[in-house]
Amino acid sequence: MPEPDRIIRLKTVLARTGLSRSTIYRKIAEGTFPAQIKISVNGAGWRESDINRWVADPAAWRSEGERSDGR
Repeated sequence: MPEPDRIIRLKTVLARTGLSRSTIYRKIAEGTFPAQIKISVNGAGWRESDINRWVADPAAWRSEGERSDGR
């Protein structure tokens, strides 16, 4: 059985990508970086698998609506 996808917070995303906070949010607005998901009233995070896919190949990353793998 596959391991469940973890939710990671901004601090971890910043460390893994090497991007600044403002660059991450600009890229989200442009559709070139995974958007965060709401995890509580005041909290949000990213799916670890989305960040790993982006780190592996930033130029080929596509938003959820544009995925070709049917997820």
